Amino acid sequence: MLQKCKNMLRNEKGLTLIELLAVVVILGIIAAIAIPSIGGLIENSKKDAQVANAQQMISAGKLVLVNSPDLATDGKITLKELIDNNYIDEFSNPQKGEYNEEGSYLVISEDKISGVILLASVGTTNYGIYGSDTTSPVAISELNRSSVK
Repeated sequence: MLQKCKNMLRNEKGLTLIELLAVVVILGIIAAIAIPSIGGLIENSKKDAQVANAQQMISAGKLVLVNSPDLATDGKITLKELIDNNYIDEFSNPQKGEYNEEGSYLVISEDKISGVILLASVGTTNYGIYGSDTTSPVAISELNRSSVK
Protein backbone atom coordinates (compact mmCIF):
# COMPACT_ATOMS: atom_id res chain seq x y z
CA MET A 1 0.00 0.00 0.00
CA LEU A 2 2.79 2.40 0.89
CA GLN A 3 4.54 1.59 -2.37
CA LYS A 4 1.39 2.45 -4.34
CA CYS A 5 1.13 5.88 -2.67
CA LYS A 6 4.77 6.62 -3.45
CA ASN A 7 4.25 5.71 -7.10
CA MET A 8 1.19 7.94 -7.33
CA LEU A 9 3.10 10.87 -5.83
CA ARG A 10 5.97 10.41 -8.30
CA ASN A 11 3.54 10.55 -11.21
CA GLU A 12 2.03 13.87 -9.97
CA LYS A 13 3.20 16.77 -12.09
CA GLY A 14 2.95 20.52 -11.50
CA LEU A 15 1.76 23.18 -13.91
CA THR A 16 3.35 23.11 -17.29
CA LEU A 17 4.77 26.26 -18.78
CA ILE A 18 1.90 26.38 -21.30
CA GLU A 19 -0.73 26.24 -18.56
CA LEU A 20 1.04 28.98 -16.61
CA LEU A 21 1.29 31.12 -19.74
CA ALA A 22 -2.43 30.68 -20.43
CA VAL A 23 -3.28 31.88 -16.90
CA VAL A 24 -1.05 34.95 -17.29
CA VAL A 25 -2.65 35.82 -20.65
CA ILE A 26 -6.17 35.50 -19.20
CA LEU A 27 -5.26 37.75 -16.25
CA GLY A 28 -3.76 40.29 -18.66
CA ILE A 29 -6.96 40.39 -20.71
CA ILE A 30 -9.06 40.90 -17.58
CA ALA A 31 -6.77 43.71 -16.41
CA ALA A 32 -6.88 45.39 -19.82
CA ILE A 33 -10.67 45.48 -19.63
CA ALA A 34 -11.00 46.46 -15.95
CA ILE A 35 -8.42 49.25 -15.59
CA PRO A 36 -9.94 51.75 -18.07
CA SER A 37 -13.42 51.31 -16.64
CA ILE A 38 -12.15 51.87 -13.10
CA GLY A 39 -10.39 55.03 -14.27
CA GLY A 40 -13.67 56.34 -15.67
CA LEU A 41 -15.45 55.67 -12.38
CA ILE A 42 -12.83 57.60 -10.44
CA GLU A 43 -13.06 60.55 -12.86
CA ASN A 44 -16.86 60.62 -12.61
CA SER A 45 -16.75 60.53 -8.81
CA LYS A 46 -14.41 63.57 -8.80
CA LYS A 47 -16.82 65.44 -11.06
CA ASP A 48 -19.74 64.50 -8.80
CA ALA A 49 -17.78 65.82 -5.81
CA GLN A 50 -17.30 69.13 -7.66
CA VAL A 51 -21.06 69.38 -8.21
CA ALA A 52 -21.69 68.55 -4.54
CA ASN A 53 -19.32 71.36 -3.51
CA ALA A 54 -21.21 73.79 -5.76
CA GLN A 55 -24.50 72.64 -4.23
CA GLN A 56 -23.07 73.31 -0.76
CA MET A 57 -22.22 76.82 -1.90
CA ILE A 58 -25.78 77.27 -3.15
CA SER A 59 -27.25 76.11 0.15
CA ALA A 60 -24.96 78.47 2.06
CA GLY A 61 -25.94 81.28 -0.32
CA LYS A 62 -29.62 80.69 0.41
CA LEU A 63 -28.86 81.11 4.11
CA VAL A 64 -27.09 84.38 3.35
CA LEU A 65 -30.10 85.67 1.42
CA VAL A 66 -32.35 84.94 4.39
CA ASN A 67 -30.04 86.04 7.24
CA SER A 68 -27.72 88.69 5.75
CA PRO A 69 -29.01 89.98 2.40
CA ASP A 70 -26.57 92.92 2.67
CA LEU A 71 -23.71 90.53 1.75
CA ALA A 72 -25.19 90.17 -1.75
CA THR A 73 -25.26 93.87 -2.59
CA ASP A 74 -23.21 93.68 -5.79
CA GLY A 75 -25.18 90.76 -7.27
CA LYS A 76 -22.81 88.06 -6.14
CA ILE A 77 -21.52 86.29 -3.06
CA THR A 78 -17.96 84.96 -3.18
CA LEU A 79 -16.82 81.71 -1.63
CA LYS A 80 -14.48 83.78 0.57
CA GLU A 81 -17.43 85.77 1.95
CA LEU A 82 -19.31 82.55 2.69
CA ILE A 83 -16.30 81.13 4.54
CA ASP A 84 -15.42 84.36 6.37
CA ASN A 85 -18.99 84.79 7.63
CA ASN A 86 -19.22 81.13 8.73
CA TYR A 87 -21.96 80.15 6.31
CA ILE A 88 -19.85 77.32 4.97
CA ASP A 89 -16.74 75.48 6.12
CA GLU A 90 -13.65 75.51 3.95
CA PHE A 91 -13.56 72.63 1.52
CA SER A 92 -10.93 71.53 -0.92
CA ASN A 93 -11.03 70.53 -4.53
CA PRO A 94 -11.52 66.74 -4.85
CA GLN A 95 -8.48 66.67 -7.13
CA LYS A 96 -6.16 67.57 -4.25
CA GLY A 97 -6.19 71.25 -5.10
CA GLU A 98 -7.72 74.35 -3.65
CA TYR A 99 -10.46 76.60 -4.92
CA ASN A 100 -10.00 80.23 -5.90
CA GLU A 101 -12.07 81.76 -3.09
CA GLU A 102 -12.27 85.22 -4.65
CA GLY A 103 -13.00 83.92 -8.16
CA SER A 104 -15.65 81.43 -7.06
CA TYR A 105 -19.04 82.99 -6.46
CA LEU A 106 -22.81 82.74 -6.60
CA VAL A 107 -24.76 85.03 -8.92
CA ILE A 108 -27.76 86.74 -7.28
CA SER A 109 -30.62 88.15 -9.34
CA GLU A 110 -34.02 89.19 -8.03
CA ASP A 111 -33.11 87.97 -4.54
CA LYS A 112 -32.50 84.45 -5.80
CA ILE A 113 -29.40 82.47 -6.67
CA SER A 114 -29.33 82.09 -10.42
CA GLY A 115 -25.82 80.83 -11.16
CA VAL A 116 -22.55 79.53 -9.78
CA ILE A 117 -18.88 79.64 -10.67
CA LEU A 118 -16.49 77.38 -8.75
CA LEU A 119 -12.92 77.84 -9.96
CA ALA A 120 -9.79 75.91 -9.11
CA SER A 121 -6.78 77.87 -7.87
CA VAL A 122 -4.68 79.64 -10.45
CA GLY A 123 -1.86 77.52 -11.81
CA THR A 124 -3.57 74.16 -11.32
CA THR A 125 -5.11 71.88 -13.89
CA ASN A 126 -8.00 70.93 -11.64
CA TYR A 127 -11.57 71.05 -12.82
CA GLY A 128 -13.97 73.84 -12.07
CA ILE A 129 -17.61 74.65 -12.66
CA TYR A 130 -18.35 77.50 -15.06
CA GLY A 131 -20.19 78.27 -18.27
CA SER A 132 -18.66 78.79 -21.70
CA ASP A 133 -15.63 80.50 -20.15
CA THR A 134 -14.32 81.15 -16.63
CA THR A 135 -16.28 84.40 -16.36
CA SER A 136 -19.74 83.04 -17.16
CA PRO A 137 -21.73 81.17 -14.51
CA VAL A 138 -23.62 77.92 -14.83
CA ALA A 139 -27.35 78.25 -14.22
CA ILE A 140 -28.51 76.41 -11.11
CA SER A 141 -30.97 74.38 -13.16
CA GLU A 142 -28.13 73.16 -15.41
CA LEU A 143 -25.74 72.16 -12.64
CA ASN A 144 -24.68 68.54 -13.19
CA ARG A 145 -21.64 66.41 -14.01
CA SER A 146 -21.41 67.85 -17.53
CA SER A 147 -20.99 71.36 -16.00
CA VAL A 148 -17.56 70.37 -14.69
CA LYS A 149 -14.78 71.46 -17.03
